[in-house]
Amino acid sequence: MQQMLINHQEDAWYAKHPSAELAYEYGEYHLNSTLHPLSYNIDRAEHFFQLAVQQDPHLPYIYHELAHVAFLTDDLPVALAYIDVQIDEQGDKTPSSYYLRGLIEGFMGNYSDAEKDYAHYLQYDPIDWAAVNDYAWVLLKDNKPASADVAIEAVLKYFPSNAWLLNSDAIALSELGDATTARERIDAASQAVLSLSSATWSRAYPGNDPGIADQGLTAFKSAVEKNMHTLDSGERIPAVQ
Repeated sequence: MQQMLINHQEDAWYAKHPSAELAYEYGEYHLNSTLHPLSYNIDRAEHFFQLAVQQDPHLPYIYHELAHVAFLTDDLPVALAYIDVQIDEQGDKTPSSYYLRGLIEGFMGNYSDAEKDYAHYLQYDPIDWAAVNDYAWVLLKDNKPASADVAIEAVLKYFPSNAWLLNSDAIALSELGDATTARERIDAASQAVLSLSSATWSRAYPGNDPGIADQGLTAFKSAVEKNMHTLDSGERIPAVQ
């Protein structure tokens, strides 16, 4: 009931004071699963982002957020089209757009393009662990475990207990045939996941529905456990999972 009232107030206020900035602010509010989990509503977020682009098609991050919404709703071709417009218009002024395009390209199986975009973004934020982990993911998909290991090792010293990095590095090292170090990594990952919460998962996947945080966290814990058992059996963890 309270959220319905907030939505009504937003609609009424926007009708009286329409602007690209206000529409964008409301869109961000409904897409922020970390700060406003109870107000998360991807349909309202898209609604306001569409209003924002109608008001000002040159708003700095507007095509980025439209691409983000399309990606979250699994409309990858539309997501790619939007993020291409974003980068064409803003370029390095919005470096995180290269990260998002890398993510979209990765899910589309365009690993080489994804690698280039991740590498470009990481010039601006080289210790963004989530970006490095996603970069390693496409490198593993592209059968480049050595490059994935190098990328992870460069940031693991800053985040030695990061479960995602440890798990990804275990996969890379396993593919490289280094079972001993891979085992160390997956053992550390299995300990690190014990301290993770649904809130932690949501922070790692901003923009995702907080309602699936428990499910996402359970799936990640299961993946770590499966990788640990794979090493226990003497087999290599497959890079393509």
